[in-house]
Amino acid sequence: MIVFDLSCPDGHRFEGWFSSSEDFASQQDRGLLCCPQCGAAEIGKAPMAPAVPKKGNQSLASSGAVQPVAGGQLSPKAVKALQQIAAMQAEALKSSEYVGPRFVEESRAMHYGERDAKPIHGQASLAEAKELHEEGIPVAPLLFPVAPPDDIN
Repeated sequence: MIVFDLSCPDGHRFEGWFSSSEDFASQQDRGLLCCPQCGAAEIGKAPMAPAVPKKGNQSLASSGAVQPVAGGQLSPKAVKALQQIAAMQAEALKSSEYVGPRFVEESRAMHYGERDAKPIHGQASLAEAKELHEEGIPVAPLLFPVAPPDDIN
């Protein structure tokens, strides 16, 4: 797998995993790439820092890294639908505050009336999200990855 830093014309940066440079070029040519923040289809490689490999005793599974699944070609209709979903997510995030690892704490505080309710997004493990759901606190995963504001250039 090759990881590329990608960007759209609006300057949004995100990561893409590909089986090879040719796979990236092929997906780009077929219009399968889109910005997860604004839905733009004009995607290019962004400047990258050199990759530093993990220690030999740290596997991908233990690090929590997600391995992408390669599939066949998506139909143009499916590509358009994904672009629309990415654009809707980006629009929704404009009115949402990023709270990072405080997501679970902030969600509970709003649910129990300790803080004013407002749209937030952040980080939670699957187990934490299940606990929130069991408490009756509505949560949903973001469909496209979002870089924390401090990580964006």
